[in-house]
Formats: sequence, structure tokens, C-alpha cells
Amino acid sequence: MEKYGLIILIGYLFGCLQWSYILGKVLKKKDIRTLGGGNAGASNTVTVFGWKMGVMVGILDILKAIISILIIRYLFKSTNILGLYLNGTSVILGHNYPFFMKFKGGKGTASTVGMLFGIDYRLGILGILVILIVALATDYIALGTISLVTFFILATIYKGFGSACILLAVFIALQSIYLHIPNVKRILSKDEVSIRNTLKSKKKVVS
Repeated sequence: MEKYGLIILIGYLFGCLQWSYILGKVLKKKDIRTLGGGNAGASNTVTVFGWKMGVMVGILDILKAIISILIIRYLFKSTNILGLYLNGTSVILGHNYPFFMKFKGGKGTASTVGMLFGIDYRLGILGILVILIVALATDYIALGTISLVTFFILATIYKGFGSACILLAVFIALQSIYLHIPNVKRILSKDEVSIRNTLKSKKKVVS
């Protein structure tokens, strides 16, 4: 139990590395949480600061989950798949609810991709393909994310990782879907900013 407690703690602290907030403060002197959709994540960074910074944030958020799981693999060489799932889930929780930001963070999409890579790089590649294909086909990142977490559940079942891992995958999916409810409502009302409009726009919310 002590091992699992440390695994969870390490994951949560890595998740608290809020790169959209950090880079926004350092490079733009702005708080990402007060702009755009109001969340500290890669997709909102794209909308607010542009795609270059958004991609940078996304890569860093993916890496923090991968590095956290790699550290767990190194520290606990006998760690089973449940330990990796607990660590990855904790990274996502740290990203979404960072203690030093009054528990107001992002939505965990990039960290979920990083978790998949940390568990099995093939799952990570497939996860990126799923989110890219669906997002580009529908023109909305939120729908790509919902497809990603659905894939995560199915992949966990297919790989036979066990009921505990399936429950964690379902938990991650439900949390992601809940956080994206406002996006889905805006899509239905045609108020959501599409990928094409974001990339085509020459004007940024913040110069």
C-alpha cells in the first residue's frame, strides 16, 4: 500500500506541472485561466496564444505523463500494470486539479495521450491517430478527445489489463467527458471555435 501511495503522489505532482500556465506567465505575462475557454490546457492555449505555443504545451503535457511512468518503472521494477495506471491517472488528476492553482487546471487530454505512451508506445500512437482523425474529420478537438478516451477503455479491455485498470480507464473517460460538456453544448449551438477557424485566424486573443 505504501508503494501505491508513493506512485500516486509522484503522478499527482508531475501532473501539477501546468505548462500552459507557466509558459503563459513567462512568455506572455498572462494567466491562461482568464482567457479563452478558461482552462489551463493545450487546446485553450492554441485558441488564445496560437498553434505554435499550443503544440509546445501539448508536447510538454504528454512528456510529463511519460516521464512520470518511466520513473515509476525505474523505482519499482516489479510494478504491475495497475501501478502504471494509478500513476497515469494521478498525473491526469494533477493536471486537472493542481493544488497550487486552487484546483483549476486543464482537461487532461495530452496527459492521457502521455499515459498511453508510458504504458505501451503502440497505444500512444494509436491514441494520437484516433484523436487526430476524429478531430480533423469533425473539425472539433473536443470530439477527438471523447473518441480518445473511448479508445482508451476499449484498448484496456482488449489488452486484458484487468477490472481495476478498466475502472480507472472508465473514470478517466467519464471525467474527460464531464469536463468537455460545455464544449459539446457549444458545438450543438454552433458556438464552439472549430479547428479550421482557429488555424486560419490571423488575429490572436492575446498579441
